[in-house]
Amino acid sequence: MDLGNLLIFAIIIITAITSYIGFNNRQFFDRYKFSTYAILELKQYDRMLTAAFLHADLMHLLFNMLTLYFFAPTLVFQIGPVKFLILYLAAIIGGNTVSLWMYRRDSIYTAIGASGGVCGVLFASIAMSPNSLIGFFFIPMPGWVFGILYLAYSVYGMKKSLGNIGHAAHLGGAVVGLLLAILFIPQILLVHGYFIALMSMPIIALGYFVYKEK
Repeated sequence: MDLGNLLIFAIIIITAITSYIGFNNRQFFDRYKFSTYAILELKQYDRMLTAAFLHADLMHLLFNMLTLYFFAPTLVFQIGPVKFLILYLAAIIGGNTVSLWMYRRDSIYTAIGASGGVCGVLFASIAMSPNSLIGFFFIPMPGWVFGILYLAYSVYGMKKSLGNIGHAAHLGGAVVGLLLAILFIPQILLVHGYFIALMSMPIIALGYFVYKEK
């Protein structure tokens, strides 16, 4: 197994272990989840990263890790393991930064999940191969269509406040993923500029919703 695949499996295994601990240890869960009060008032900035290694339940964990598993290998092949790790962690922090800004006046807001990092990987991967087919509930569709549907779910989740999940983090993660994909391989903007523009539309719409709400 090469370094790239080892890195992907390491992220998945570590996330699964820490999420499982969180399922069974409320004190651990509460200490490392995303919390606007803890970050802004108690200065516990580590939560901007550690929240990505906790999940609400098994289905939440499986959804994020399966998405990472399917999209990460292509991205690692394109940009290498070091840049992949930078992108994943940056997307997590970028996603939680959006959450922090959006809910900065809500001192009781909390969230968990690798949504920001996974969304960054998802959108970076699709930006590099927008026409690659993805099986969505056994229905094949182009990657760029899947990306738009993914963010549409984020909009719905934010509006309905579905669960204790970081829906707002999807926006920041997607933006970071797209920007770093372009930074790492600038030529994709010329080759896949049309598809990148299409995927950017729901990001802009979601950004408008965030601004309008807060």
